[in-house]
Amino acid sequence: NMRRQLKSIGAIYDWTREVITCLPEYYKWTQWFFLKLYEAGLAYRGKAPVNWCPHCQTVLANEQVVGEGVCERCETPVIRRDLEQWFFGITRYADELMQHDGLDWPERIKSMQRNWVGKSVGAEIAFALDHPGVEEKEIRVFTTRPDTTFGVTFMVLAPEHPLVARLTAPNRKAEVEEYIARSRQQTEIERLSTEREKDGVFIGAYVKNHLNGESVPIWIADYVLLSYGTGAVMGVPAHDERDFAFAQKYNLSIRVVVAPPGWQGEELEQAYVEAGTMVNSGQFDGLPSEQGAAAITDFLEKNGQGKSSVSYKLRDWLISRQRYWGAPIPMIYCLDCGIVPVPEKDLPVLLPEDAEFKPTGESPLKYNEAFVNTTCPRCGGPSQRETDTMDTFMCSSWYFFRYTSPHCDTSAFDSEKAGHWLPVDLYTGGAEHAVMHLFYARFFTKALRDMGLIDFSEPFTRLFNQGVIIVERQKMSKSKGNVITPDEYVSELGADAVRAYLMFIGPWEQGGEWNDSGISGISRWLTRIWNLVTSGYKQKTPGQVQDIEQTPRALSRVTHQTIRKVTEDLEKLRFNTMIAALMEFSNYLAKVRENGSVDDSDWKKSIDTLMLLLAPTAPHLAEELWQQTGHDYSIHNQPWPKWDPELAEDEEITLVIQVNGKLRDRIIVPASTTEVEAIQIAAESTRVKPYLEGKEALRKIYVPGKLVNIVVR
Repeated sequence: NMRRQLKSIGAIYDWTREVITCLPEYYKWTQWFFLKLYEAGLAYRGKAPVNWCPHCQTVLANEQVVGEGVCERCETPVIRRDLEQWFFGITRYADELMQHDGLDWPERIKSMQRNWVGKSVGAEIAFALDHPGVEEKEIRVFTTRPDTTFGVTFMVLAPEHPLVARLTAPNRKAEVEEYIARSRQQTEIERLSTEREKDGVFIGAYVKNHLNGESVPIWIADYVLLSYGTGAVMGVPAHDERDFAFAQKYNLSIRVVVAPPGWQGEELEQAYVEAGTMVNSGQFDGLPSEQGAAAITDFLEKNGQGKSSVSYKLRDWLISRQRYWGAPIPMIYCLDCGIVPVPEKDLPVLLPEDAEFKPTGESPLKYNEAFVNTTCPRCGGPSQRETDTMDTFMCSSWYFFRYTSPHCDTSAFDSEKAGHWLPVDLYTGGAEHAVMHLFYARFFTKALRDMGLIDFSEPFTRLFNQGVIIVERQKMSKSKGNVITPDEYVSELGADAVRAYLMFIGPWEQGGEWNDSGISGISRWLTRIWNLVTSGYKQKTPGQVQDIEQTPRALSRVTHQTIRKVTEDLEKLRFNTMIAALMEFSNYLAKVRENGSVDDSDWKKSIDTLMLLLAPTAPHLAEELWQQTGHDYSIHNQPWPKWDPELAEDEEITLVIQVNGKLRDRIIVPASTTEVEAIQIAAESTRVKPYLEGKEALRKIYVPGKLVNIVVR
């Protein structure tokens, strides 16, 4: 049905290149890529706390937990579980994924990706640990503020840190275990929320600060995550707002080690987080804190107690899913050989058609004996298949490679054809893909480059984010049940009216509100164009011409200005203003026809230009008009109109600027300057600004093409 609807509105695709990711002929190669990532050391299995949706009964990637910690699909609150999972080592590319050199992408998308990687530069610092029965002799923390190390008065471990159970004192065990159980019910988003009061539990153990020899109590708190940094944080309440609140709540010491300007030793009313002068820091006293940070890092490194370090918020991509819908992970578990990849010759590993779906929280494949039970490809012994499937984002991370050779059955894609067609020149998609599909596709492309399969590093050279259609003040979506299908409108008004309205509804990057009266207006405009082109033209004698300004020269100028405007708007995907320009042009041509002031050849040139400029927007109407006016098939095979720079240049006028009726400036502006633009130009004039400063603008009067008067008091 989607294919039919796309065809019904004239969507021009090469349907011979269609790929369907859920079919074996596609996901065979998804599995092949998994094996290649495994061979490259980028796919691995490990136990980790994961996001679990109780409703969907599956694991979610961090990117799929949205809002206040809910599943992006069903909005059920997400919980945490420990599971053996498959991961892709996306963190290996963290630095490269922060770079967008040579990419024409919206800055907000690049910023979202950089923030998602979350690179922090600082130091890794060791605190001495001496605890009976514990082999580890230190706990290391990552900090961006090594200059505050003398101010550490407590340490916080993530509740799931492996040392917690071994370090917890017997008399603290019950309270600690209760706290851990409670924290596991919280999502990472909830745990990190800045609006939530921080709490924790002392575990009854200590580490030693190498710099001053002090014993530092160890706490656990759910705002520390095992997956970020080392899973341990040093508490410096005088210089961190979160630590300050935590210390006040539990009556922990607050020691100033970076003095604010003018500090005289008084207690701080709030954490001081800016640069300052080192105090209470031994041999580092008196140093500016920036120098102190470097000096302390060097000192610790020389003594084997720390080092410069970089940390990232980005975690490896968890791709395991406990559901049927997805490409089966092509791995086998053998009691003798361990984890064994499925041989490439045995791909694809097919999804069974007789799987049973049970609310167990485990993959339906696990209960399908015919699928699970197999033989080890190495030793031939009885083995079991992996029953998790891959995150479907895996399949969508490489489809554009498959487009280049969709019917190739000997490889995922033809390297020569991929080299010709890729990277993609222009990708249009929603901003919601910033840290999911777009991010994963970039990782995938870089990994393929490093495997020697391609010779470029980025999948999409240019990115444009389209907006969304709003219906009754809500985003149009299947989940909200407010999707407007095109069928009724195509049947009644035609495909071109639907296409043109979607382009005219608002700026392409913003979208707009669907309104039936709006699409009716577009339909009427297209009808006027039909009548304009097909009703003929008759030149009048000079005595019959009423508007002497509609000369052949004027028509030529308007035509070339329209060519320039439509061409530039098309290139920049400004479809709404492109259509507005076509509307202005068609209205002008209607006046020319009524006036009859140009000869037949000038009229025909402009009408032909109108049809050519209209063709991308209304291809069916333009094609019909092209043939109705005696041209050979097809309008879509014609060269695009070119404008004469001299004719397309805007005429200029002198705009008089007044404040309270008194002349303050004269400015030369294009004759096409709008009212909004004219008022803005007037307000920004250096000669006008002094008369506006500190005053309230009561009215702004605009006389088109002549004057702006700003009334102030």
